[in-house]
Amino acid sequence: MPARSADPTPARSAERSTRPRACRRLAAAALACAALAGCRSEPERGAADAGPSAADAGAGAPDVAPPLVGAPPGPRALAPPVELRCPPEMVRVARRFCVDRYEAVLLDKETGLEISAFYPPSRQAAASVERVWSKMRLQLGDDEARRMELPLLPGWQKQREFEPRAVSRRGVLPQGYTTGAQADLACRNAGKRLCSLDEWRTACRGERDEQFPYGPTYADGRCNVFREHHPAGVLHRDVSLGHSDPRLNLVRVAGAPLLRRTGETATCASAWEDDAIADMVGNLDEWIDDPEGTFVGGFYARATREGCMARVASHDFTYFDYSTGVRCCSDLRAPL
Repeated sequence: MPARSADPTPARSAERSTRPRACRRLAAAALACAALAGCRSEPERGAADAGPSAADAGAGAPDVAPPLVGAPPGPRALAPPVELRCPPEMVRVARRFCVDRYEAVLLDKETGLEISAFYPPSRQAAASVERVWSKMRLQLGDDEARRMELPLLPGWQKQREFEPRAVSRRGVLPQGYTTGAQADLACRNAGKRLCSLDEWRTACRGERDEQFPYGPTYADGRCNVFREHHPAGVLHRDVSLGHSDPRLNLVRVAGAPLLRRTGETATCASAWEDDAIADMVGNLDEWIDDPEGTFVGGFYARATREGCMARVASHDFTYFDYSTGVRCCSDLRAPL
């Protein structure tokens, strides 16, 4: 009778008894690892072996705190400051303000038509002056003076109201016959203003800060001032008469005009930087910002040797005669 094989049941029982003990040992080891920092399970070790994770990508680099939400931006490079300048028809003075290079002519603010330099820049006043002097010129002076015609007053200046606007130009006869109030309006209509006394004198004295545009002492003939004749003396034979006569600034002596064109007296220039301001002494008196009434600089026939310190404050702001003109100032501006 053949022998029987061994019963496999005990072996399976032994295997079943052995696996629970191994599982228990592995579970215990896993619990121990979980309690230790840095211990990873098999799946974690597999992921680590595949390469560094996103969290580990910065390992070894210095710690940098992330930017705070809403934190102000870091410092930026500062742009160089904008250099303030003057309009092209003006000169920069002491790096503080601007002054017209030339004494002004006046234009109609609305149309741009040029206002006659020989009459007040007002419809009513101009028409009145023309009417009076069309008769008075025949009563004063010698025969030659009486034959001298009045300059033309454009018809539009007699027909409608207008406002003056100051314009600084080279080579033109500047506007006389202007009140302080009209000079102020003309500058404001040009986007400028009348100069203060301090601004005007600073500009006149130039970078060298001297009493005359050309130097420290008076020199005859360097500026168009203290001329040999007075126009009222020529036309009326009396320097105190007829200062509203429209012909006065057209008087010539020995063939030369008493009132010169803007910039014509090259030796009378107040230097600033690489530029210069013309005729701040002589040619015409110039109103400044003083509601009580002050004009400065002296006109061509004024007997003054005071240069930039010449000042007349004996007339109110509504006064005018042939010698009263306009020059404007303005603040410095950023370039366009």
